[in-house]
Amino acid sequence: MKKLSIIALALLLTGLALNVAYAEKDKGDGGRLLIETSNAELDRTYSNARPVVQPGHYVLLAVSDTGTGMDAETQARIFEPFFTTKEQGKGTGLGLSTVYGVVKQSCGFVWVYSEVGKGTSFKIYLPRVDQPVEKNGAVLPLAEAPRGTETVLLAEDETDVRELAREFLEAAGYTVIETRNGQEALKLAAEHSAEIDLLVTDLVMPGMTGQQLATLLQQSHAGLGVIFMSGYSEHAATEAAQSGSSVRILTKPFNRGALLRAVREVLGVAKKILNRPAFTPVATNSVPR
Repeated sequence: MKKLSIIALALLLTGLALNVAYAEKDKGDGGRLLIETSNAELDRTYSNARPVVQPGHYVLLAVSDTGTGMDAETQARIFEPFFTTKEQGKGTGLGLSTVYGVVKQSCGFVWVYSEVGKGTSFKIYLPRVDQPVEKNGAVLPLAEAPRGTETVLLAEDETDVRELAREFLEAAGYTVIETRNGQEALKLAAEHSAEIDLLVTDLVMPGMTGQQLATLLQQSHAGLGVIFMSGYSEHAATEAAQSGSSVRILTKPFNRGALLRAVREVLGVAKKILNRPAFTPVATNSVPR
């Protein structure tokens, strides 16, 4: 594994910052640039969804903006050498391809999340130097994850993310009502005769945002806890969601433990607000089927 040098890190950040500067300029309202770092653990379940990823301990570098955002067609090409959306003579098209090259040389991974008119977040995962990625593909121990028996309404337009979240929740004992968008979620919630304890929803979905969905459901389900899933960095997503005490942000990608711990935390807060006894979680190390 090649360690990332200071010069390479500076090159990486410069490439991302220049891309952000152009996006903010195009939008014309100033905008914001957020740079965040944190430790991250990508487990076997995550690598199964993204085969190029090796399970292990990483450092996450997230660079987010509030610029013009990109459509799916542009996102598919942004790391190509010489590809640019700028006017002729105003860009080489090498900035993001250089970023991609630096990350790959360091055995890392880079993902982009973007919505037109809302902004973009680049999430870069670099192997932690103090614990390199396992080369033999051994499964790393999963953190103890709490269980529950409550009912969860799951709204997510990305099939892979929705199916993975449902699998995690059902394996931990929860009843899951699965839906692809906000309108369908409202319909299923109205048809469901029993109590719904928690909403787990993507923050940005076609037609109706996760925040709009949560606001409507909380009018008919007092004390409903909410978890917003987002591809943006945690700080940027929290600002967008304007989260309250019974709301949490879960940044993508997430592993089994992160989701289930967030679920128990939010349910605990919501039930304290309603003065209902909370389910006592039981830790488990079992791998979901």
